[in-house]
Amino acid sequence: MKKMKEHNFPDSSFIGGWYISESICDEIVSYFKNNKSQHTKGAIGGNNPSQDYSRKKSIDIHMDTDFFIKRFPNNFLEFKQCLELYKKKYTHSDKSIYDYGFYRPVNIQYYKKNWGFKVWHKENDGDPQVITRHLVFMTYLNDVDDGGTDFLYQKLTTPAKKGLTLIWPAGWTHTHKGQISKTKEKYILTSWLDFKKN
Repeated sequence: MKKMKEHNFPDSSFIGGWYISESICDEIVSYFKNNKSQHTKGAIGGNNPSQDYSRKKSIDIHMDTDFFIKRFPNNFLEFKQCLELYKKKYTHSDKSIYDYGFYRPVNIQYYKKNWGFKVWHKENDGDPQVITRHLVFMTYLNDVDDGGTDFLYQKLTTPAKKGLTLIWPAGWTHTHKGQISKTKEKYILTSWLDFKKN
């Protein structure tokens, strides 16, 4: 089991950050580059996503969770370590909480220079398609000096450091947007942990 290096954010931010292996990041980026037939225009929304380049511009690959776990087992194992560390740090994110897990696709997202998720948003805005989202995770797959993530109410910007895996609550308290890099392209991996539907 890998010893996880932590990126220290204020405890009051409820944002956790740990570094997964850089070799895993390289493997995921390579998969993205070598599977152009799976590329889709980046979209916003739940089961009926829409493209709106004034809000978000990216190229994505959406992968079924089971396929992703089989294709990238080491990533999943290291992410589970990050999740356990998050639950240890914020015990009430898990204690007396209804059953939750991976029930949504995992997304590899690519942003060219000047692309990004430009507007403030939250991962659970009450829409019926996303109402079950509990926690969010995002891994930066490459270093981008000016390509982190701004969190509105926490008044902080997380750095886009290769391997840094963030976990945070999905609700409005963690309204955020991407920094738009004018200098480098950016790759990230994102998904959610959802409450189990009946």
